Amino acid sequence: MATSATGGTEDAVLLRYEEAGPGTVAVVTLNRPEKLNAWTHAMRTRLVEAFAEAGRDERCRAVVITGAGRAFCAGQDLAETASFDPDDHAAAEGWIDDFATLYRAIRGLDKPTVAAVNGVAAGSGFQFSLLADLRIGHDGVRMGQPEVRSGIPSITGIWAMWDILGKAKTIEFTLTGELVDGAEAHRLGLLTALVPADAVLEEAVALAGRLAELPPGAVALTKSRLRAIDDAALEESIDAAKEVHRAAYATGEPQREMRRFLEKRR
Repeated sequence: MATSATGGTEDAVLLRYEEAGPGTVAVVTLNRPEKLNAWTHAMRTRLVEAFAEAGRDERCRAVVITGAGRAFCAGQDLAETASFDPDDHAAAEGWIDDFATLYRAIRGLDKPTVAAVNGVAAGSGFQFSLLADLRIGHDGVRMGQPEVRSGIPSITGIWAMWDILGKAKTIEFTLTGELVDGAEAHRLGLLTALVPADAVLEEAVALAGRLAELPPGAVALTKSRLRAIDDAALEESIDAAKEVHRAAYATGEPQREMRRFLEKRR
């Protein structure tokens, strides 16, 4: 049962609480279903705020992240980045900083996080799902890293995938841009469990409720150690992403490929 709800800029991110176990579970919903929940700057900003709110709320003992409609998150809204000026290096760097802030926000939660992956999780949306502690999905899920097809180098994506997939599969995902279905995602360890499509959110909240019953101090300290293991690798990948994206956008190739993609959709 929802105990409270708050919206954000144009309600692009919704935050509500459900009773579960000894505390409550915060349910954070990406809410741009007409755009497959593709990111914008405003959306990322509100999402960081929602995580901070859930982190401060003493009632909250676990967090579930999901997407409205038929997608978890299709990644960056290309309409926002296709117009980057090739000579404006600060724009590409600011874009990476935006994602770095978001990634640190979800990783920084001392409470367990569960991604309820419904439909498409692609590009940075795919990366983001991998930052949750656990992931529930269904057979129809499509997960992967198609950024190269839009002329966008995958740099933080390599970091996000490496420990789960290993070198060979990370190379395959980044260079082919292919998406895998739910069964293959589960086999590869990208999904923790497979459930019927109409039960994904319910099962994710139930799992978060069980995690909420664990001693919070032990959970927080365990998560702190898990972060410490690869914090340096994240920071290195962010620095590398700035350098690589600055070089990529200076060529104009990502902008051309994104405009071509958007034209095809029209």
